This record gives sequence, C-alpha cells and structure tokens, in this order.
Amino acid sequence: MASNSAPAPNAAVAPPVTSSRKLVLLGESAVGKSSLVLQFVKGQFDDYRESTIGAAFLTQTIWDTAGQERYKSLAPMYYRSAHAAVVVYDITSAPSLQKARSWIAELQRQADPGITVMLVGNKLDLADQRQVSTEEAQKFADEEGLLFMEVSAKTAQGVKDVFDQIAEKMPIDSPASQRSRTGGALGGGRGHGGVDLKQGGVKSLTDGCAC
Repeated sequence: MASNSAPAPNAAVAPPVTSSRKLVLLGESAVGKSSLVLQFVKGQFDDYRESTIGAAFLTQTIWDTAGQERYKSLAPMYYRSAHAAVVVYDITSAPSLQKARSWIAELQRQADPGITVMLVGNKLDLADQRQVSTEEAQKFADEEGLLFMEVSAKTAQGVKDVFDQIAEKMPIDSPASQRSRTGGALGGGRGHGGVDLKQGGVKSLTDGCAC
C-alpha cells in the first residue's frame, strides 16, 4: 500500500530566516556613489545631486560616505563593522581609480577580513570620455581578489547586478564569526550561503550602509 506523504493541512510553515547586513560605499567625491544607491533603491537619477557631507543614511540599510578628503577620517566609523563595501571610481577620471586603490588599501588594513568588496566603475554612459580601461580595472580587481563591474547610475545599466552579486557572495554569518571560523580575507566570494534580496527587499542586503 502506498503511503500518504502529503503534509498535514494544519502543519506550521517555518518563517523565512532574515538578517540585517551593513553595506558601505566608498570613493572620491563626485564619482556617483549616492547616485548609484538612489538608482538602486528608488530607480531615480538626479543630475544636480549635491555632494554628501560626512555620511548619509540613505535607507534603512544603506549609508553613503562623503568623498571629500576632509571627511575621510569619519569613514572608519562606518566600514569597520560593514559586511560589504562597494568602492566606486569614475571611468572618465584616472585619478578616481587611484583614490579607489587607496580606499581598498585602507579596507585591507582596517576593515574586517571577512568583508565582501566590489570595485565599481561608474559613468558607463560616458564611455566615449573613458580614461580608465576595463582591462586595467579588471586586472587590479583580480590581483586584489575583488568583485568588479562597470555601471551607469544614470541609465541604471548594471546597477541592480552590483547589489545582486554582493548579496550572492556575502556570508550569511557576521564578519566576526566569519573571521573566527576561517581567518577571513578581504575580497569577494569567500563567504558561504549568500543573502536573499527578495526577503525584505533592500533591508535584507544592508542595514546601515555608508555609501
């Protein structure tokens, strides 16, 4: 006789497991950090967006740090407890990539070793004014063990993919427990499990992000 393996009609369904994650965006002033987050969260772009002062709490989950040199000393307050970091440069500005390199070096010195890091080249809509080749940035990202993408915060090209990739690579456990378990290392793809962006929208990816 075949057994009936169907679940009981009144069986309790376990709720999905959710957790908060903190994401920080770093980079030189005017590379488009705030625009990147605004496009992801609200699907909007503002040509005349003012520079961030200090740090801005853009959503329940995402912070935005200022790129100006005089505010750089504030950044460690935000990225030291971050689960992920997006380091942004402007593909039309070679100096902005050098600044991104310095931010990544600072993360390597001071951030949690288990942090997931992505290098993002913004302003792909201005590719005809490019000063930083895709190959140069990709080579640097590969050498440092970083995720890498080029995007346009203006047209939204690649923007969602940035956060999807980070969510996929981000460890489910906390940076501290990740470090104690594996010794950790700066870069992408070293965590286990990933974060589901569909659980609670943006909140499941980042809770307190310094962009």
